[in-house]
Amino acid sequence: MGLAVLLAPEDGAPGEAAAPIDPAHCVERAIRVAGFKGKALATLDIIAPAESPADRILVVGFGDPRTATEHDWARLGGQICGKFGKAAKVTVYLSLPGVEIGGGEAAQLAMGILLRAYRFDRYKTKPDDGENGDGAETVKVTIVTPAAAAAKKAFVDVEAIAGGVTLARDLINEPANVLGTLEFAAKAKELSRLGVKVEILTDKEMRKLGMGALLGVAQGSARPPRLVVMQWSGGKAKDKPVAFIGKGVVFDTGGISIKSAGGMEDMKGDMGGAAAVTGLLHALASRKAKANVVGVIGLVENMPDGHAQRPGDIVTSMSGQTIEVLNTDAEGRLVLADALWYCADRFKPRFMVNLATLTGAVMVALGHHHAGLFSNNDELADRLAAAGAATAERVWRLPLASEYDKLIDSRNADMKNIGGRYGGAIIAAQFLQRFVKDTPWAHLDIAGTAIGSPATEINQSWASGFGVRLLDRLVRDHYEG
Repeated sequence: MGLAVLLAPEDGAPGEAAAPIDPAHCVERAIRVAGFKGKALATLDIIAPAESPADRILVVGFGDPRTATEHDWARLGGQICGKFGKAAKVTVYLSLPGVEIGGGEAAQLAMGILLRAYRFDRYKTKPDDGENGDGAETVKVTIVTPAAAAAKKAFVDVEAIAGGVTLARDLINEPANVLGTLEFAAKAKELSRLGVKVEILTDKEMRKLGMGALLGVAQGSARPPRLVVMQWSGGKAKDKPVAFIGKGVVFDTGGISIKSAGGMEDMKGDMGGAAAVTGLLHALASRKAKANVVGVIGLVENMPDGHAQRPGDIVTSMSGQTIEVLNTDAEGRLVLADALWYCADRFKPRFMVNLATLTGAVMVALGHHHAGLFSNNDELADRLAAAGAATAERVWRLPLASEYDKLIDSRNADMKNIGGRYGGAIIAAQFLQRFVKDTPWAHLDIAGTAIGSPATEINQSWASGFGVRLLDRLVRDHYEG
């Protein structure tokens, strides 16, 4: 079966196809009869006349082309993909009356198709019914555009970024019995084939470095911890790197401060930050970004066996600062504390951005539509906000202040790992800030955006891969060349 896709602006006629798909002028008539107005992402599915080379004609509303953003084109691609049905061949005609559509727009539409087409079904013995579930296993998509050469060039980068998002989604969606600390480290090691230098530090090596905070989280699990360091050297040798650090708790029971049973299965996704950093390095290396980039991920499992750390234990971090662990379910900040200090101490980067599914409190504040942003540097925060607006991976800045910081002072150690009842996301950020030295730094709390976020035109997966497109855009706009 074949599907032809036409675009229609709001209250306007659809664009023309490069081939005669509508000899009976059925499109104009169907639009008139159906009262189709061309509003953004509205669709009209038509059975093609017998003389047409296509079986179906899909008219997709585009709204006002004059106000279309890059993300609007990606959403359009996702919406089109969602209507493929059983089509094995799809031709999208990029034509709008009086509108010049460039190669970049075509590539973004292709990005939306790629991201919407993602499915995590490797453990299903039978395909799902429902949307796209009964469609063709593979679909050949052709995008017809006058800017074909520019579109092909732009698609090289788009394909690299989509590959990074797909990798992040796969890592998060994998069940914890399949993806443990060693398996995750092995996945990161595969980036070597793209030219990424990958080092994997063992628990013995971390113990020599004094990473008592990270190791304390891991000591209750049969799975050993790992610290993975990924380096992409695409910039000038003299340029300092930019650095991204990810929390990689492959499963979080809460430890001795064990979580309730309801929803605990979602804690296989508590490594969403590490997945995003790994996907980002994949994207940057695949498109050969002209930047020096470091990715550091701390991989642990938080389990409550007889060796697990207890509430009230005091651990010594790599920085030398001591931490009283009052709640073993506030473990991600302990992992990041040592990873951040290690990264700042070894690489002295231009900035550090860490990502973590860190607190439920950030979801109380922001829901599932923005990640929480905390930063000690206004320029970095503003650039992250701009990149989020451009990619629709949006962030919202929340405060850091001494009044919050003092809430983690401890009577028995330099600090404690939790504060009071309120401001939990802020208190977690204040904790992390004590381990970044004077490096420009931002913390992204992605608990509400990386997993279980609402379905969109470009994502129908439980795991969104949030952060890959955001941070790729940050690097592209400000730190390449």
